[in-house]
Amino acid sequence: MITSCLLITPRYAETNQMGFVAEATYPRWLDMARAALLKEQGLDYRHLEARGYLMPVLEIGFIFLRPAYYDDPLQIITTLRSRPTFRIRLDYEVRRKDLLLATGHSVQGFINHHHRPVKPPPEFMTKLDMVFPRIASVDAATGQNSPAGP
Repeated sequence: MITSCLLITPRYAETNQMGFVAEATYPRWLDMARAALLKEQGLDYRHLEARGYLMPVLEIGFIFLRPAYYDDPLQIITTLRSRPTFRIRLDYEVRRKDLLLATGHSVQGFINHHHRPVKPPPEFMTKLDMVFPRIASVDAATGQNSPAGP
C-alpha cells in the first residue's frame, strides 16, 4: 500500500452560498492529490505525457459525510491499495484534523497517444513491485511456477 498526504486550505471561491466547500471542488482536489502521490513515486504527469502515456479518468465517486469550510486546514490522504495493470484505482480521504469529512475514489486508465490501452511505464511498475510483490502462479500446461502478471 502506498499513501500520500496533501495539505490544502479551501479558498473562498471554492465555497457555496451555505458556506460549505462546493462539491464541484472535490474532483480538482483529487486530481491534485493523485498528481502528488504519483510525483512522490517518481512519475509526474509531465514526464508521463512526454513519454507518450495518458491517464484519462474512467470513474470518480464521492461520499460526503461532513462539510468543509473556507480556510479549514485540510488533509487529502491518497491511497494506492493494489498493483495497477492497465488501470489504477486510488482511494481518498478528506480530513480536518482527525475528523473524516469525505471519502472518494478514482479509476484512471493508461493509454497511448493513439488512445490504445497500455501497461504503466516499466520504471513505475518496478518501483511498485517492491510494494506489491508479484505472486507466482502455476502454469496449467506445464505445472511449473511462473511469475504472475504482465
